[in-house]
Amino acid sequence: MSLPIDPFQYTIRDSVSCCGVGLHSGRTVNLLIKPAPINNGIRFFRTDMPTNIHVQAHMDKVVDTQLATTIGNEFFQVSTTEHLLAALRGFGIDNADVELDSAEVPIMDGSAEPFFLLLKVTGKLKQNGLRKILRITKPISYHDGDKHLTISPYNGLKVTGEICFDDTLIMKQCFTFDFGTDCFGDEIARARTFGYVEQVEELWANGLALGGSLANVIAIHWNRKSVLNEDGLRYDDEFIRHKVLDLVGDLALLGCPVLGHVETYKAGHAQHLGLMQAIAASPESWEIVGMKGKDSYTVFDKVAAKSKTASEVLIPFFNYKPLSSPIAS
Repeated sequence: MSLPIDPFQYTIRDSVSCCGVGLHSGRTVNLLIKPAPINNGIRFFRTDMPTNIHVQAHMDKVVDTQLATTIGNEFFQVSTTEHLLAALRGFGIDNADVELDSAEVPIMDGSAEPFFLLLKVTGKLKQNGLRKILRITKPISYHDGDKHLTISPYNGLKVTGEICFDDTLIMKQCFTFDFGTDCFGDEIARARTFGYVEQVEELWANGLALGGSLANVIAIHWNRKSVLNEDGLRYDDEFIRHKVLDLVGDLALLGCPVLGHVETYKAGHAQHLGLMQAIAASPESWEIVGMKGKDSYTVFDKVAAKSKTASEVLIPFFNYKPLSSPIAS
């Protein structure tokens, strides 16, 4: 059986940059995305720190899931990674180095579209290296109260999300995105983050979301029937589309493309991490497939999960550089 995925790894053709504001700090952030060699993965560097150490975009580096996904090491942290990682995954980029001069990826307009458009401008470059893919062979579930996620076998990547709110504006929304449609830019990249206006005000009062505004957040009116943004919604169901976007970005922290159907109910960043940890802890329910060509692949021996961290289970399949590796000269 052939796999519905390009067997080769990709990076971007040329470096691209942007400037925006950090959602929580309110500070200006300069961001640069650079091409990287095969088996590099996605790495983050902080140019404002007195170190050239990087942090790998991997689930084992997640240090916080409140309000956004934050990765880090003993030297520094980078928060709000999910929209940029979703754009990289949606554009099919395996290898890139991201440099920024702050602790946050800029929020831009609250969606992944600005990053996705940057990547489209530079284009992607096929590399002389073959992908490794995590293929789900048995269902894996994660439950957290009334929130839950399941990933099941599927010959592709499909995400089905569902949310339920008591207010009139959102209520119950469902949405399915299939990566096989190649419509990431049209269907979910433009969906923006959202919140109730009083929640935003509370965050401001606590020194958070200082960069939040109607330019980058959908603010739900006090009456729960409309939004304060003058341009309205980009999709009637923009709320669930953004939740699906967040999941795509968080799943990129598995470190490789995934073949499976993810179904979520009322899930957020913490539950996304819980599912990835459940995957790492269930090697009997997945396999790592090494691509050889369009219709040829090999299955690697599994690494036992017992007494091992997620990093120890998954990273051995990928040739990531150690945490202490300096920037290549």
